[in-house]
Parts: sequence; C-alpha cells; structure tokens
Amino acid sequence: MPCDSWAAPEKPDNLHWRDRPARANSPNIMSYDVVIIGGSLAGASTATLLRRECPELRVLVVERAPQFTRRVGEATVEISGYFLGRVLGLTKHLNNEHLVKQGMRFWFANEQTQSLADSSEMGPKYHVRLPSWQLDRAVVDEEVLRRAVAGGVELRRPAQVTAVRLSSGGEQEVDVKTGEGTETIRCRWVVDGSGVAAVLARQEGWLEPNTAHPTASAWARWRGVKDWDGRDLAEKFPAWAGRCLGSRNTATNHIVGDGWWSWWIPLKGGDVSVGVVFDQRLVSFPQGEAKLGDRLREFLEQHPVARELLSEAQWIEGDVHWRKNLAYHSRILAGDGFALVGDAAAFLDPLYSPGMDIISFTATATTALIAAQRRGEAVAPLVDRHNTIFAQSYQRWFEAVYKDKYEYLGEYDLMNLAFRMDLGLYYLGIVSQPFKYGAQALALPPFSVPVSTPVYHFMRFYNARLAAMARNRRERRVWGRGNSRNQYLFQSFSISPRDLPRIIGAAAQWCLLELCEGWRSWFGGGRSGNAREPAVQAGAAAAAKAGGI
Repeated sequence: MPCDSWAAPEKPDNLHWRDRPARANSPNIMSYDVVIIGGSLAGASTATLLRRECPELRVLVVERAPQFTRRVGEATVEISGYFLGRVLGLTKHLNNEHLVKQGMRFWFANEQTQSLADSSEMGPKYHVRLPSWQLDRAVVDEEVLRRAVAGGVELRRPAQVTAVRLSSGGEQEVDVKTGEGTETIRCRWVVDGSGVAAVLARQEGWLEPNTAHPTASAWARWRGVKDWDGRDLAEKFPAWAGRCLGSRNTATNHIVGDGWWSWWIPLKGGDVSVGVVFDQRLVSFPQGEAKLGDRLREFLEQHPVARELLSEAQWIEGDVHWRKNLAYHSRILAGDGFALVGDAAAFLDPLYSPGMDIISFTATATTALIAAQRRGEAVAPLVDRHNTIFAQSYQRWFEAVYKDKYEYLGEYDLMNLAFRMDLGLYYLGIVSQPFKYGAQALALPPFSVPVSTPVYHFMRFYNARLAAMARNRRERRVWGRGNSRNQYLFQSFSISPRDLPRIIGAAAQWCLLELCEGWRSWFGGGRSGNAREPAVQAGAAAAAKAGGI
C-alpha cells in the first residue's frame, strides 16, 4: 500500500484532524504531517529519510540556532559511517570537507613511563578497511539540513519549540516561537531530535539518568597540538615512529588513565578536539579558581603522552565545555504520534563513539514506524515493539560494553583483551548487517534480536570479570604494571567470518588469565567499591557532589 493511502483516525466530532478548528487562544495554526524538533544531524537525517520514503509528506524542521556551532560527537565509527555515506549519500562531502578516520588507538602509562616512546600502545598497524570520518559537526550538520531543505523539507530558523501537546493517534500541537511571535502548529507526528535538550522526554517526565554510570566530561578545541605523524615526533622518537605503518594522527587517539580516558580528534583545518571523560566515583577533577581550560590541561598533563602533545598547544577561548552525568535514556521512545531520535532518546558513553550509531538506528526505525502508519498498518503493536527493542538495546549495550569499564580501561592488558573482543564482535554482529542486508537492517538496534542474546551474556560476563580483576589488582597494588613499553599493533577487523578466530584467540587469552590470576576474585575478591587511597576517594566524592568539574 503506498504511503499516501492513509487517513487519520476519526475524531468524536467526525472532523479530520487537519480540519479541526483552531483553538481560540492560538490564532496562527498551520498543519504538517511531521514536525521535527531540532535540525542537526538527528532531526535533519530523519527528515531526509521521511521525504525519501514518503515524498508527499509535509515535513517541518524547527531549529533553535541561527547557525550551528561545534559540538562533541565528531568521530564516526563503521555503522554511522555507513549511514552518513551510503544512506544519506554524503561520501563526497565527507571526503572533501572532513578527515578520513583511521580507527582507534589507545595510550597507557605508569610510573615507569617517561615519554611518548615508553607508553604502551594499542591500535591498527595499517589503515582500516571500512570507511569512517572525523567530522566538524557544525559543517556536517549544516550540510545535512541544507540537503533536507533542498529535498522539500520546510524550515523554521531560528525558532524555539516552547510546548508540545500530544494526542495518541490524533493531532499533535507544537507551539513555536519566532521573532514574529508564537504560532501553534498541528501535525500527525512530532519527532524530537533536540539532542541533550531532550524536549519531549523532559516535558513528559520520561528522562532517566543512568546512575550506574556516573561519568562526567570536560573538553575543548585546541590549536598547536603536535602532529602524531609529523617530523618533530619522528625525529625525537624514531623507533616509535617506525613501528606504525598507517596514520596515527587521523585516528581517534585515546590517552587513558585509572578511571578516565581522553579523546584526541583532528579536525579539518588543523584544530584538534581534546576532552576527558571520567567516572566520578573514581576520579577527582581539578577544582579551584583557574579557568576550565587550564584545569583540563592540568588534568591531561599527568600523562606523559598528553604532556608531549600539548607542550606547544593552547585551548581556544570560548570553546571549552563541561557536562556531568552523561548517561541517560528516555523510558519511552515512541507513541502513536511521536518519536524520539538520537540524543533526545538516549546517550550511553562516548568511548566507542556510539552517538551517531544511535542516530542511525533511531532515525531509520522512526521512519519505518511513520511510513507504516501512513500505509494504514496498526500502530499500537509497532509502537510497543519499537519501545521494547530500544529499551532492551540500551540496557544490554550498557551492560555488555560500558558497565564498570572505567575500572580497567586504563589497564593495558585487560583493555587489550576487551577491545579485541568488543571490536571483533561489533564488526561481526553489528557492522556486518547493513553491508549484507542494506539500510533496512538499521531499523534493528544492537542486541534486539534473539540470536544476539548469547553474545550479550558473553560480553557482559567478560566485561564484569575484567573489572573484578582490575579491582583485585588495585587492592594488591599491582595495577598498571603492563602500561609501559608494550605494543599491540594489529590488522584491522573486517565483516568476514574469517575474523572469528581472532575473537576466539582473545577469549582464550582471557580464559588463561582467569586461571593464572582471575581466581583471586572468583570468591569475593575484587568486589565493587573501587578501592582507592583515602585522599582520592574523598576527592572523587567531592567531585561528584560538585558535578564532577
């Protein structure tokens, strides 16, 4: 059945929802099929997919900002790379205006690490196999919105959504404030792509913080950060420079420590996005009267690799930010008349750059939901399924990958095992799906189908065990002993089952580690509680109370 063969449910007064009279206190009322709150990547990509699926739709995007500014979420991974390049058709723009990304790298240190050359390193030896990019989000957001408008989407900008009144199965009302006043817009569907503002989830009381994952972050853009591939570092550390045959500089480099990690993302034009994410239970961020950018530098320079790279760098005034309690989700992601996409629906953790993956999944699934309603399909079971699979995906993705990971992500050998299994299973079970079955595979988020359940349990188990071993090491004061002068440079994963032996090999090494060392935490050792020196524990508590920054 074509998308235009629908009719809205009949109302008690027998008027089509488009024909209902304006409310007395809302003289300016316009009608659309879909109103999207937010015009950045989540909202604009959903608008694009809706018009592509149902060209007759009247879609309005309401964007608050007169011009987008830089934001976090600059690194794509393979799912979001597929979505941006193959689904949205942005490959030429991405190659011309942004940087091709060369995977992820990790840098570790302990008290024996004196320089960049001494740091233990993990990452690809060659270039990666599947496309992804390092983005200036302001640039790509503007481009996606421009293309949506060129494709027939209408735009109010700058304009602010001040209220939304939802009616299940009926007409939704959206109050939009512009420089000319406030208008009430009627529509069949409201899509919230407002990012962390999460307009609908906050208005309706659906937003829930993930208290089991109390992370905070500070970040800035910097000028003068040293080039990982430049002559300066190559001449200073020739053996170090020669052991990697690909590009380190265009990777997302992760400089990590005990309970924290930092991202180093190059941007087209030479600026570098650098930020730190930490578990507020484990880490105390510098306090005091100094500017946030200076405190960020102070924190990062405890690591010799960061100290080397920032030696001639300066953070950009006015482009320094912080945020506490990063992880959250909405209890409800869709109803008969509304849907939440991207960060307006949920946020997990930036470690593996899943933010744009979530945009890819929610935008695709929301488009499928609205298109099904347009075809006359029963909406209630589709909404129930949408909410169920996304709630399950969030919880399982968190438990399998991120829960208590900050206990061990700064520990070279434990993170080595986790990264190899995490990455291999991501490629084999998630990245492979759209490449094999097309864009429709993005309507199913990770861990939402029965075949993935054993993988979820396996990942959750090894993640919990590695965290327990890290806690036990900390109690025995042997944490971080492999963090200096070790390297694991590997050939990048693919979506071929031929990579399965590599995952099995990493799992076998984990099992061996359990027999050699893990037994210490099998029967109560390494319990949760995050053993720390008392001063650090007190500092972490103060940081959490103060919001982490």
